[in-house]
Amino acid sequence: MGLALYRKYRSKSLDEIVGQSHITDILRRSIETGNIAHAYLLTGPRGVGKTSIARILAHEINKLPYNDESIHLDIIEIDAASNNSVEDIRDLRERVQLAPTSAPKKIYIIDEVHMLSKSAFNALLKTLEEPPEHVVFILATTDVEKLPATIVSRTQRFNFRAISVEDAVTHLADIAKKEKIPVETEALRLIAEHSVGSFRDSISLLDQLQSNVGGKITKEVVEEMMGLAPRETIDALLTAYHDRDVATIVTTLNRFEHQGTPASTLVRQLIGSINTRVIAEPQLLVLLDALLDTSRSAWPYVKLMTALAVPRGSAPIIAPAQSPVPPQVAKKPAPATPTPPPVDIPDEPVVTEIVQDETPETLVAPVPVVAPKKKATPPAEGKPFAWDQFITHIKEHASGIYTILQKCGYDFDGTTLTIYAGRKFNKTQIDKSHALLSRTLTLLVPSAQEVVVNAIAKTPENSQTAAILDIMGGGEEVTI
Repeated sequence: MGLALYRKYRSKSLDEIVGQSHITDILRRSIETGNIAHAYLLTGPRGVGKTSIARILAHEINKLPYNDESIHLDIIEIDAASNNSVEDIRDLRERVQLAPTSAPKKIYIIDEVHMLSKSAFNALLKTLEEPPEHVVFILATTDVEKLPATIVSRTQRFNFRAISVEDAVTHLADIAKKEKIPVETEALRLIAEHSVGSFRDSISLLDQLQSNVGGKITKEVVEEMMGLAPRETIDALLTAYHDRDVATIVTTLNRFEHQGTPASTLVRQLIGSINTRVIAEPQLLVLLDALLDTSRSAWPYVKLMTALAVPRGSAPIIAPAQSPVPPQVAKKPAPATPTPPPVDIPDEPVVTEIVQDETPETLVAPVPVVAPKKKATPPAEGKPFAWDQFITHIKEHASGIYTILQKCGYDFDGTTLTIYAGRKFNKTQIDKSHALLSRTLTLLVPSAQEVVVNAIAKTPENSQTAAILDIMGGGEEVTI
């Protein structure tokens, strides 16, 4: 059985570590000068070389040759994920008192140290603070935020970087050349981008592809094997985002969801594409921020859809507000059958009267004369009522009631104004200003006698709409 590529090409010395020169340079100088700390903390994303450097450092400190299969009694590796109890750490505290068997230092490598329990950290703290002279701790973690500050402060901390795409492509090309794997550079770039800064993941993907593909590894083969969306599709999604083309966004995402492509894969591809163009298109930063929330959602595809279709800070897509109706124009009910569009009636039409002088040939300047206002033909069920003027007058004295009245329906039969509040709470609030409503009604229509407030919603004039609302168990008609 062949050795996995990521194990075969694991670094064996500090010089072979790629992309972490800011760490390897410092460690190399420390070893050369003999300035060895009692505790090191290696933090950063997975697959970037933390464990490899921990092992290399341990062997370099003890001046021992290192290879992946080497085992030494004075270099002890502990997996904190499975040895995280306080009893495990107490046992460790007893063993550190023993002198090394043959090497200068006894070195403990604790991987994924953030997995230790709170009591285990407390037990480790005293040993880290005052360790025996012959002991060195090397702690490694992908989640430094979970470490107590007291632990971090007692170590020399080194922060590892995610591997750049260019470094990953160069390293993968070198491996492919040594292993005689036929692969396109564009395919290597796609592998590197999909691995999100992890060397180990990128090498494992290359190993998987060369095991399953008979011929040359192309960009199309990588996309198909890893379930990636074609680059053209990612570009089309970003174009649809710019254009707010909701139909294209929804159709594209539904297609990939049905194909079984994880939303997280599309998100990674979108983030990678945005990173390459964000300087030229800084407005994409808004989308980038929204994409970061997608992986935490219980409905990732829905979250991704809203991130693309409804940019943050943009106005929601709602029905346009109804323009105010002049007081002289009645609010007409929706006709049951199509009718010709209404003709606007001007508020105060002006008629020009020409006055003749005593001399027929001489004309005086035209004098504007206000003609009597035309009245819209009232609907059959009652006299037209200036509802907008009515609620505007209410607004000047009770703005809270005005807000409720804006959403209410009404009927006016010439003497009685019936207001349909839609629910009991609205009716209760409106009734508190009943006196104001009555005064305003009398001011607009002196012959009016009464204001009646109902808790129910107004029944739509359209019989089909009324039937639909009845089937749905209620609701209200919205005019757009």
